[in-house]
Amino acid sequence: MSFNTFGHLFRFTTWGESHGAALGATVDGCPPGVALTPAMIQHSLDKRRPGLNKNTTQRNEPDTVEILSGVFDGRTTGTPIQLTIRNTDQRSKDYGEIAQTFRPGHADITYHQKYGIRDYRGGGRSSARETAARVAAGGVAREAIKSIAPNVQIKGYMVQMGEKIIDRARMDWAQIDQNDFFCPDARAAAEWSDYLAWLRKDDHNSVGAMIEVVARGVPAGIGAPIYAKLDTDLAAAMMSINAVKGVEIGEGMAAASLTGRENADEIFMGQGGPEYSSNHAGGILGGISTGQDIVVRFAVKPTSSILSPRQSIRIDGSPTEVVTKGRHDPCVGIRAVPVGEAMMACVILDHLLLDRGQTGGARGAIGPGA
Repeated sequence: MSFNTFGHLFRFTTWGESHGAALGATVDGCPPGVALTPAMIQHSLDKRRPGLNKNTTQRNEPDTVEILSGVFDGRTTGTPIQLTIRNTDQRSKDYGEIAQTFRPGHADITYHQKYGIRDYRGGGRSSARETAARVAAGGVAREAIKSIAPNVQIKGYMVQMGEKIIDRARMDWAQIDQNDFFCPDARAAAEWSDYLAWLRKDDHNSVGAMIEVVARGVPAGIGAPIYAKLDTDLAAAMMSINAVKGVEIGEGMAAASLTGRENADEIFMGQGGPEYSSNHAGGILGGISTGQDIVVRFAVKPTSSILSPRQSIRIDGSPTEVVTKGRHDPCVGIRAVPVGEAMMACVILDHLLLDRGQTGGARGAIGPGA
């Protein structure tokens, strides 16, 4: 099995390679009647596409999405939606020197060990270029969410670059789209710009990052116990993104250093229903949403393609030194932000549909008269 499909009721299958003619996604399970045009999806793709600023790869792809099926008169029909994105700025010659060489930190060696053949042009299927298809599928999910749960907001942002961390006291969502880093801390964004310029030009190096994605307005009660937990699917979604090495929900790893009194989110009865003193759980208890913000973080490793020489081997086993040429992101975490948003949207929509199918939206009463 190839395992190129993600989701339960709302499912998408991505296809294509970094230097192939095109890539895209086949989306199935989208409800009928959802307003959808290429422009609605393009907004998300434009946030992810390369060549937008000096801090990302200078591969200049327009990432224009085409809808080939599943939409009629501007609305989804309930049938599979075929999304296609043409590759227009490949430079496969940049990769000729590594056709017989395994780049350290890349999937070159594992793809060869598994399949006995690999597309060395930009990493082929293992390239982060594949994430453009995910973002397109996420664009469909966002529009469907608007029709089912219009109060839901999904926002991603960078909270850390290397050892440089934002000051949460200065967090401002209005700043996220005002800088190259999707950073909610304007002062941190200015510092990161200088740091990344030095890292790229002088140190010939790259750096990792931490991304946080929040879903606000998600109703209580979506998700399911045990094997279809909302946080299970969110963790799988984020972990499937290229270069991601760790995922946290809510307090995450830091919960290990807390006591029970500190970690338990106390519950009070408010005018509109249950309210919580804190959100260490990240908006999910027992795999089911609480109605609070759903908070997910994921760690992105440093880009492995760097100009600094690294030791490796060739297919014949002989030693070699690798200097990766071409156009690469000095911090791949920057363009991972819209990818994380897309995966959040896909999971939230999937679980909204699953809940509608199982419970019809019915909820247990809490409060006077329950």
